[in-house]
Amino acid sequence: MATYKEIQSWVKQKYNFTVKPCWIAHVKEQCSLSMYHAWNRKGKSRQNPCPKDKIPAIKKAFKHFGMI
Repeated sequence: MATYKEIQSWVKQKYNFTVKPCWIAHVKEQCSLSMYHAWNRKGKSRQNPCPKDKIPAIKKAFKHFGMI
């Protein structure tokens, strides 16, 4: 499984925008990928959900790294 830094780097190189770690976590949750509860997360709802236009790029990164 790729690290968040690897995913951020790949998306930056291919799509020329920076991905926030919370966006990656949001898309991982949507794809039912394994993850754990972050120590700094407040409550059950997401403070910064991934924008809908960024989701396809993150999913392509997941496919590139063999995560989905």
